[in-house]
Amino acid sequence: MNDCAGILLAAGASRRFGTDKRLHRLPDGTPMALSSARHLLAACPRSLAIVRPGDDVLATLLTRAGMPVIVCPDAELGMGHTLAAGVAAAAEASGWLVALADMPYIAGDSYQAVIAALADGAAIARPTFEGRPGHPVGFSAAFKTELLGLRGDRGGKAIIDAHREALRLCPVDDPGVEHDIDTPAAARK
Repeated sequence: MNDCAGILLAAGASRRFGTDKRLHRLPDGTPMALSSARHLLAACPRSLAIVRPGDDVLATLLTRAGMPVIVCPDAELGMGHTLAAGVAAAAEASGWLVALADMPYIAGDSYQAVIAALADGAAIARPTFEGRPGHPVGFSAAFKTELLGLRGDRGGKAIIDAHREALRLCPVDDPGVEHDIDTPAAARK
């Protein structure tokens, strides 16, 4: 699983946040999506980000950080389209580590736990904190066709729900795996 590809889903519209949360500065001054990208790149150097058309500022930030950027022309149709675009851009990978731009507090060890589970033969791997599922989620190449076929607002959860028997949970001591930021107050660690 050495050729696992990371996919940073960064094409959301931030409707609940009120402004573009991907560019919201965290307490250390780093834009949220950039922080998420740096953590993903550190754990999985073969990573790319998916953005929506017109995301020039975000695309520039991510590119300067060393993360290739793919524009998903159908991003407004939902996360399924965005994830499918990421898998298509790294179609030759043996698996995909799917991370979210609004989850900047995931520890490197949590990324590594999911990557290790995939390398050990897991078809789907997901971290848990205190028994609750989190992110990132890893998918092996066995799910390539299903990932490429995702549409609408249903992302990888649809595949996990359909293949519960294939899911390997990876307990981690990291609350960051469930720290999804949907409000400015939640951006504080």
